[in-house]
Amino acid sequence: MSEAAVISNRSEQEENSPAHGRVLIIDDEAGIRESLQALLEIEGYRVETASTGTEGIAKAGTQNYDVVLLDLALPDRNGMDVLAELRSLDPRQAVIMITAYGTVENAVRAIQFGAANFIQKPWDNEKLLADVRATVGRSRAEEENVQLKRALKQRYNFENIVGKSEPMLKIFDLIAQVAPSRSTILLQGESGTGKELIAKAIHTNSNRKDRSFVPVNTGSMPADLLESMLFGHVKGAFTSAIASKKGLFEVADRGTLFLDEIGTMSMETQAKILRVLQDRRFMHLGGVQEIQVDVRIIAATNVDLRQQVKEGKFREDLFYRLNVISIDLPPLRQRKEDIPLLVEFFLKRYAEENERPPQRIATEALRLLLNHAWPGNVRELENVIERAVVLSSGTGIGVDLLPDLISGRGTPFPVLDHRPDASLFDILEQCERHIVSDMLEKCSWNQTEAAERFHVPLSTLNQKIKRLNIEIKKKGRE
Repeated sequence: MSEAAVISNRSEQEENSPAHGRVLIIDDEAGIRESLQALLEIEGYRVETASTGTEGIAKAGTQNYDVVLLDLALPDRNGMDVLAELRSLDPRQAVIMITAYGTVENAVRAIQFGAANFIQKPWDNEKLLADVRATVGRSRAEEENVQLKRALKQRYNFENIVGKSEPMLKIFDLIAQVAPSRSTILLQGESGTGKELIAKAIHTNSNRKDRSFVPVNTGSMPADLLESMLFGHVKGAFTSAIASKKGLFEVADRGTLFLDEIGTMSMETQAKILRVLQDRRFMHLGGVQEIQVDVRIIAATNVDLRQQVKEGKFREDLFYRLNVISIDLPPLRQRKEDIPLLVEFFLKRYAEENERPPQRIATEALRLLLNHAWPGNVRELENVIERAVVLSSGTGIGVDLLPDLISGRGTPFPVLDHRPDASLFDILEQCERHIVSDMLEKCSWNQTEAAERFHVPLSTLNQKIKRLNIEIKKKGRE
């Protein structure tokens, strides 16, 4: 099914259902059903009711509901059994339990069985409506994501790329157009926007998909080591070359070589890359025999290469060789409608990886995530969600599990030195030390990642760390 068909089908569904959503009430008390139905219909929901668990399950088997309001005590079946059967019919079915027996034990059991929430009779109308509204919103976002990903996978076989925003849909279409070609591609975007994922998607949808996809971060190593890695070397080419070694161009032959952070590459290495692009030939370091390869190059940068060319830091001829097809990846702050989908995606991933129960994001926590500027883009959001899942002791991600800078509990600035003899330079140095230390801590003291997020070369960051006398902590060290 094409994206257009998915959108058309979704539009037909929306025409046949109210904007607020469809709700099923399963409760044996007629007064409860009638009061709930009246309350929800005033808010614009389409409501159906059932007086028994069997009737409710039958309706759920033939109709899709954004949320089911389910009584725990039913005349024919236990509410927990009905919940389990509803979830077996559709694992994504959102259910809110309503009961007069609102003990902590029942609440915990309901959540463990997959309930979205638990409300005790008599309920507060505003709270109930807020819970229904939040649950319907999550259900619709999940369903939309499932439909969109199904359509995209049928067309493109994209994996781990989440997005429904207009910028991302345009990128999906562009990937589909360029993947079958042999053209060199330049991916441009801030750190953390998913350039390697896009490169993998291009490779996976090309006729090279059965060959190697070889990624290399060109900004994380010295020029001589990078050249040895890319081009290989013969035995004795340099002191530590005790044996001959293939380069990554050979490993990627008939496949794809992904050169990340290409804007940091030395001018000498740039010249050698240019020759491979022009002639598809190179020599091992220390070698004399030319090696021919068929490699597709996908390069990525988080700096403005045109500006680098103007400043004499990047070869103009290489830039034009790389910039055959350019794909600009939007920062997360420009596609915030994708945040709920990304949150659900990462919650599921890290709950499974850490063998935790399914996790749900609280409405207020999601609001804070939507309002955050995300300087680290999708990578920063992923780290925040992974941390929250690991620290969660239950099945809900609340504001308390978000970092201080997002939740507002902390302050991004240090307490400044107010000594009478403190100069402006002393105070500015304090601020700089705090900002650099804070970023390093956010990156688990990974200097390469911190340099990416600061948009500076690794060498510049290392000089600052040394000048500011910042002690580098080892990962995992308390």
